[in-house]
Amino acid sequence: MQFWYKLLTYLFYPLAFIYLILRKFNKKEHPRRYKEKLSQIKIIRPDGFLLWCHVASIGEAMSILPLVEELKKYEKIKKILITSITLSSSKVLEKKYENDSKIFHQFLPLDVPIFVNNFLNHWKPDLSIFIDSEIWPNLVTAIKRKNIPLLLINARITKKTFLRWNILKNFAKHTFEKFDLCLVANKETKDHLESLGAKNIKDYGNLKFTRIKNSNERKLSPSFLKKIESRNIWCAASTHPTEETFCAKAHLELKKINKNVLTIIIPRHINRIPKILDDLSKLNLKIKLYSSWEEIDDKTDVVLVDSYGESIKLYSISKLVFLGKSLINSLKDDSGQNPIEPARLGCKILHGPNVSNFIDIYEYLKSLDITKVIRTPEDLSQSIVEEFKNNKNIDGEIIEKIENYGQNTLNNVLNEIKIYINK
Repeated sequence: MQFWYKLLTYLFYPLAFIYLILRKFNKKEHPRRYKEKLSQIKIIRPDGFLLWCHVASIGEAMSILPLVEELKKYEKIKKILITSITLSSSKVLEKKYENDSKIFHQFLPLDVPIFVNNFLNHWKPDLSIFIDSEIWPNLVTAIKRKNIPLLLINARITKKTFLRWNILKNFAKHTFEKFDLCLVANKETKDHLESLGAKNIKDYGNLKFTRIKNSNERKLSPSFLKKIESRNIWCAASTHPTEETFCAKAHLELKKINKNVLTIIIPRHINRIPKILDDLSKLNLKIKLYSSWEEIDDKTDVVLVDSYGESIKLYSISKLVFLGKSLINSLKDDSGQNPIEPARLGCKILHGPNVSNFIDIYEYLKSLDITKVIRTPEDLSQSIVEEFKNNKNIDGEIIEKIENYGQNTLNNVLNEIKIYINK
């Protein structure tokens, strides 16, 4: 299978440019930087030890920020290269590190041998770290051929992903055995990786429990806060298609009981904003975009967030958060969003029945009695009413437990990475 996979990627090579142009036309690629995926790199490789971390999308990008913040303190590491695939993740990383001279972002090249080799020959990383479940066979093979240490951090192999790899077990073994170290996010992944042929597997917990300790983090505008200070606020975050309408219907139910409620919706992908506006307008709700917050008044029903990187700031003013990608049955095997950040900020978590991607985290938070499953807009509205009456945030002792769990995970992961930095 390795031969056929490589052959298919060679055959794809002449079509790669056209493929990216079409994606660019559909606004799925960066308008200028999309050629980085063809290994057309404009940045010169800096001198010294270069650590390379690869993430797939925005969720993985956010999960490694605490790890990167600690790694950049190491004197031996001169530069940290972070690669990703999606446009949304690039925006988050660029925004976060635009003024950081030690960290820079590039798009990962397509998994075609010529692009992969050009990428590695240019950057010559001293240590490579893959995050979560982003595995590219040609790239993995090329890394090991060049004797670059290869780590898989916060590995997460779902049952669906495992079954797909397991169909081609020899191919999977040929790929996964090349990792020098696999640090898994949960026991299920540990079992899957062992079956797929990975070696040196360790379980320290999910890195997504960790966070950046940064007192200089941007805060909400005082003028914006003044606009909404008298409102009863709740957030619907990381929503996917149909979930915005679900939450808007819950808002309509809420208004029957509480006229002062304000719903803040934070879609997972802001390119969907026009469609969401069209859908919600049919419900006769007064909607304002977050970027036009000056227009918000006491009659505003819904604030629709149309920029990335705002979630944490908005969680801080909400007592409870509904997390999306949890109601759509067609996404059942790839469902759920990370509930750690709102829980850490004292919010109760409401979610649909489908949370397969973060089942271990939801089970832990359920044991702390800070989550609740909802299935209908009426369930959601009633739960919100109850929380508004309760008027209490999560107990500080519970937040401390979450913090300690995350810090222990981060410390253990750092200790493992140090071994390869100091070799």
